[in-house]
Amino acid sequence: MKKTLFFSFSFALISFMTIAQTDKEKAAETVNKNTIESHIGFLSDDLLEGREAGTRGNKIAASYLANQLLRFGAQPLSGSYFQKFELERSTPASYVKLTLKDVDYPLTASFIMPATKYSGKAVFLGYGSEADFESVDVSGKTVVVLAGTSEDPSPNGMLRGGALKMQLAKDKGAVGLIELVDFEEGFWTRLKHYVGSGTKVKTGSNDKNDATFFHTWVNTYKNNPDFKKGENLLVNLESDGKAKTSMDTQNVVGVIEGSDPNLKNEYVIYSAHYDHVGIGQPNAEGDSIYNGARDNNIGVTAVLSMLENLSKYPTKRSALFILFTAEEKGLLGSQYYADNPLIPLDNVSFCFNTDGGGYNDTSLATIIGLERTSAEKLIIEGAGTFGLKAIGDPAPEQGLFDRSDNVSFAAKGIPAPTYSTGFHSFDDEIMKYYHQADDEADSLDYDYLLKFYQGYVYSGRLIANTTDKLFWNSGDKYEQAGKALYGLK
Repeated sequence: MKKTLFFSFSFALISFMTIAQTDKEKAAETVNKNTIESHIGFLSDDLLEGREAGTRGNKIAASYLANQLLRFGAQPLSGSYFQKFELERSTPASYVKLTLKDVDYPLTASFIMPATKYSGKAVFLGYGSEADFESVDVSGKTVVVLAGTSEDPSPNGMLRGGALKMQLAKDKGAVGLIELVDFEEGFWTRLKHYVGSGTKVKTGSNDKNDATFFHTWVNTYKNNPDFKKGENLLVNLESDGKAKTSMDTQNVVGVIEGSDPNLKNEYVIYSAHYDHVGIGQPNAEGDSIYNGARDNNIGVTAVLSMLENLSKYPTKRSALFILFTAEEKGLLGSQYYADNPLIPLDNVSFCFNTDGGGYNDTSLATIIGLERTSAEKLIIEGAGTFGLKAIGDPAPEQGLFDRSDNVSFAAKGIPAPTYSTGFHSFDDEIMKYYHQADDEADSLDYDYLLKFYQGYVYSGRLIANTTDKLFWNSGDKYEQAGKALYGLK
């Protein structure tokens, strides 16, 4: 009888101690350095060959992640941990010959290039704003523009602006779009590979213009043309066109139900992309496998750390774990999920993404979008409790908020910052590893990462347990999308 009473009392005491644990204590308990090193070490192994979307190594990584979801009790959605979809990959044309106004421009890189032998009229529209397109009839002509805008002529501005110009050209009946750029030859060589090899989600749709429409960058370095806005030109173009192949890939998704009878109907997404850039140019040591320990096995391990924690200590809100593929192809995995959600998006109250290219300050956690949502104070507390100062975006000119998977959810209206390792600028320490073969697991500071993950898990717990409404701060770019999603006025 005494033994029974003793064991009953002991069980009750243990249960009380478990209940009495704070979120801070729960975060500290489940995150340990050996597990961190194990996850990053496996995912960064040469066996996975850089985890490029659609490859065998990417599928090995996906299998590992699905097994972690299973191990820690996350439930699959739609009967599988895999959300599968197809990608269409294009490789550069073997030759492109282009002349404008009888001048040869051999340095070209094409976003869209069918096999063609074309000769026809072109018109120069300056930077190609909407007003520029309205001022001239471009039907049946090639549109020639300067890449970027007068306000943002940077490479990022050029990439962001090109899609809109292409759509305007198509809508106005143009047969092609030529964007003029001016890059030094070394930078052009690196950029040409990125532009020339495109990947998109295969949808089965067939734009009637795709068979003939072309869209290409032309490098005018050392041969700057002197075109005047509205000037009519003659364009000649020959190419064997891009080759296209299909490949299948997958997001990895699982869910842990929340503990509160009402708040469990709301979900917090914990997300990171697990793909990287695969095999590339060898470094000085002859290593050509780009293992991506920083980008983004650090982020994946943050999600797995949250998974392990919530398997033992669920939060009030439910947890939706999403590991994205094809981020390096243009955020394709997250865009696919956001367009084909397995949980209705208006049931998702927050997306806590993690991604990054590296760190140069181990006293910081850098949160892209920190000041943009009502979770700011919670994230500052979460990181600060474990010795890291949370700061906002130190390089707004890079447009980082709109370059990671969080933006796929932000655009739908869901508050979605990105929790990154500490950096204060894009210096040599960042670029030494960013998309380089030297980004190996054994180059990381695991004492720092222990604090980083504890801060991420604690921040996530605070976000998922708060009874306050999670939303954009007033005036944010995505506030109106949020109001529309959640039916707010």
